[in-house]
Amino acid sequence: MSPAPGADRYVALDFANSVVTVAGGHVLDLLDTPQAANRWLTERDLAPAEAGMREQCAAQLRRLREHIRSLIAAVVAGRPAPGSAIEAINEAMTRVSTAAVLRWDSAHGLHRQAAHPTTQIVEHALAVLAADAAELLTGDDAQLLTACGSPPCRRYLLRTHRRRHWCSVRCGDRARAARAYARRAARPGEASPAPVEVQAP
Repeated sequence: MSPAPGADRYVALDFANSVVTVAGGHVLDLLDTPQAANRWLTERDLAPAEAGMREQCAAQLRRLREHIRSLIAAVVAGRPAPGSAIEAINEAMTRVSTAAVLRWDSAHGLHRQAAHPTTQIVEHALAVLAADAAELLTGDDAQLLTACGSPPCRRYLLRTHRRRHWCSVRCGDRARAARAYARRAARPGEASPAPVEVQAP
């Protein structure tokens, strides 16, 4: 699946788009299991491959994603930002503890170590994603945010030009095919072949 425009500049936008609705209305969630969530973070250098993600951590990621999506949706629609989402973003940005506890063992002697390494890795990832979302939503690029105009796609993007309303070529093709079908169907007495189903990006 190709990234939506802007996802290469904002990991938070890529994160928001990690759940998509594909052709036929099926939902594809790239964070649906701990292993999938770990893989997604690893591919973006936000966690090591051996982080040992647990379901609780994956659920934290999914909750933050929904808060980010709700804020993007509010910006796109020109609605007030949900207070609960703002609170969640602020908490994620400030939750990371920098203090590592003191430990001793025969292999390393006296040393400092995170009390819960996996949890701390996830909290660092949450903080990075939340801070990037705050930058996206409050910077100049916020005015370029839009939702993909090709149902049932749920992805968001940054418009690269004024007429850009699709997150991918496939979504653009699907939207154009649907419009052409609707025009033909509106002409009385003219047979209209069903629109061609184009797979989601």
